[in-house]
Amino acid sequence: MKMLNLSAENLNEIPTLNLAFIGDGVYDLLVREYLVSSSHLPVGELNRRKVALVNCKSQADAVRQILPELSEEETTVFKRGRNEKVSSPSKHSTIADYHAATGLETLFGYLYLKGEIDRLNELFRSIISFAAESHD
Repeated sequence: MKMLNLSAENLNEIPTLNLAFIGDGVYDLLVREYLVSSSHLPVGELNRRKVALVNCKSQADAVRQILPELSEEETTVFKRGRNEKVSSPSKHSTIADYHAATGLETLFGYLYLKGEIDRLNELFRSIISFAAESHD
């Protein structure tokens, strides 16, 4: 996999939903890595747990958890994604959750393409620790 390490200026030229498209894949991969490294469950159960973490409601809850941790730049990127006009929200979520999830995916895509992998992992650890607390 090739890291792009794009500048903030270059990233601002990428359409918001394209950043969200990348971020969706990054977030999904982080969840899968976490699940595989933290358990020895059958793949069907891994997938069930992944789906529980990678959906609009869970992502909206996650972003609400990390908002206070975001820098000004990260908050701006999140809001750029959250405020983007989307064609069809999921039938299993609210429009507010769908927008929040799009904002989170935009942020993860932005950080990934900027090469800020340590920051991605830091935010993801916060999300996972919150998710673990809320399921206890």
